[in-house]
Amino acid sequence: MKKAGVILAGCGYLDGAEIHEAVLTLLALDEAEVEAVCMAPDIPQRKVVNHLTGEDVDETRNVLVESARIARGKIVDIASANTKDLDALLLPGGFGAALNLCDFAVAGPDMTVNEDVARVVREVHEAGKPIGAICIAPAIIAKLIPGVMLTIGTDAATAGALELMGASHENCAVNSIVIDGEQKVVSTPAYMLGPWVKDVAAGIRACVKEVLSRA
Repeated sequence: MKKAGVILAGCGYLDGAEIHEAVLTLLALDEAEVEAVCMAPDIPQRKVVNHLTGEDVDETRNVLVESARIARGKIVDIASANTKDLDALLLPGGFGAALNLCDFAVAGPDMTVNEDVARVVREVHEAGKPIGAICIAPAIIAKLIPGVMLTIGTDAATAGALELMGASHENCAVNSIVIDGEQKVVSTPAYMLGPWVKDVAAGIRACVKEVLSRA
């Protein structure tokens, strides 16, 4: 059975992984009979948000512990992840991808990527294995893979920030994907556009299918 790494960033779209995007990714992998290897960094979240009010709260939460909610406990610290065991890699979005996996939400194109996340992405890419990036997660790929072609949808400011990091951006509808065949990177806008689950699901299913076809 093939294995695909899934990098999670917490639990909840305002401060962690976008739950719909993460679950849809896991569902698409399961439907394709591919084992998902969930992973996340064992670090504090950059912030914690009350998802009922949308307000920041004075709490401390751990990215790995929160991600385990989505993974039903079956998750590994990304620092110990062995990329040789993986056939592909997928990164769901959510604001946590831009807060916890990197600091794009704070630093924009001057961002840095968590060193363990960067290691996993680079090792997968250097081994010629495909990567799928969803929602805002393409910002991480833009920083780590020079000249990569990808999408975050149609937001000009965000697209411009990715281009400042050396990426080539293409506008894309929510139910579609952008493929960089040479770099083996596939991306889809998901909740960068929305508006709801069925729309996001179409793009994620297409993204996962394309990634697995190259594994």
